[in-house]
Amino acid sequence: MTETSTLRVTEKFLSIQGESTHAGRLCYFIRLSGCNLRCRYCDTLYAQSFTSGSEETITSLVAGARASGVNLVEITGGEPLAQGPAAAQLCRELLAAGFEVLVETNGSADIGILPPGTIRILDCKTPSSGEAEQMNFDNYEQLTPRDEIKFVLSNRQDYDYARDIIRRYRLEEKTPHLIFSPVWPALPPRQLAAWLIADRPPVRMQLQLHKYIWGPEQQGV
Repeated sequence: MTETSTLRVTEKFLSIQGESTHAGRLCYFIRLSGCNLRCRYCDTLYAQSFTSGSEETITSLVAGARASGVNLVEITGGEPLAQGPAAAQLCRELLAAGFEVLVETNGSADIGILPPGTIRILDCKTPSSGEAEQMNFDNYEQLTPRDEIKFVLSNRQDYDYARDIIRRYRLEEKTPHLIFSPVWPALPPRQLAAWLIADRPPVRMQLQLHKYIWGPEQQGV
């Protein structure tokens, strides 16, 4: 790594992990700027632009993670992989420093650029997002049991689509971490819970914990 290796960063903060199988853990977040998709239900519109935020060196980002005092780091966005090799280099440096590293990606980019040891959390965009056609399903051949796939659901069509994707790609054989998350406030959690109880798919239900703690509009949490 060289000191000139940089990434464009929207924000960094220490919080409670609100999503994934790591929900509830203390986590240091590095939110990279820019996204190639425009999901209708996006809740981080302020990070979509590739010109938002500021340039920061990988050295300074790793130092910030050390100063946080916690071992779990999530690189999110925006879309982290849109910043290419530099995002992968940040993962390598964090792993080398002894951190547990999560990367949340929208599922359109090749996850193969990420170094071994990174826990990859892939969104699978459902029809209500408006971006379902942008998914790179070749990623599913690269999954490890540590990786996770998250389906964000607005309605019954999304729910049925997600179950079909799981069957079509035999995802339960690739990872046990398949997550259904209702869009706030479009799909009432009680409705999603009823569907899951009736159908018993191989998934877990997730609520965005940070929105229940701080409210849906709060940034930096």
